[in-house]
Amino acid sequence: MHKVEAELRWLWLTLGLVFLGIGLVGVVLPVLPTTPFLLIATAAFAKSSPRLHAWLLAHPTLGPPIRSWQEHGAISRNAKRLATGTMAATFAVSALVGLPWQALLGQALLMGIGAAFILTRPAGPKG
Repeated sequence: MHKVEAELRWLWLTLGLVFLGIGLVGVVLPVLPTTPFLLIATAAFAKSSPRLHAWLLAHPTLGPPIRSWQEHGAISRNAKRLATGTMAATFAVSALVGLPWQALLGQALLMGIGAAFILTRPAGPKG
């Protein structure tokens, strides 16, 4: 059983590192979300590396949105503005470059669902 546990630990650690990497790329690419990938990385580190889990939660930039989500299911107002603004800008660019109406409809539907989810989350314990 120890071998299986060790293999699972490495799998979770690898997944954590992959999702941390994707999340960090999302910090610089506005069309790629950051927090969902960091939440997955946090969960994976919780199963594999207490040190990396604690580091991510304590990180001065990355930690607050993760803790806010874990403790309150909250998304900050700034994150909401950035996410919905990015969705609107992406849709506008898609329309300007002339994507077919079917693609625009699908994009609008999926982004609308995403925006509705984001906007209905609390902004945090402080409002």
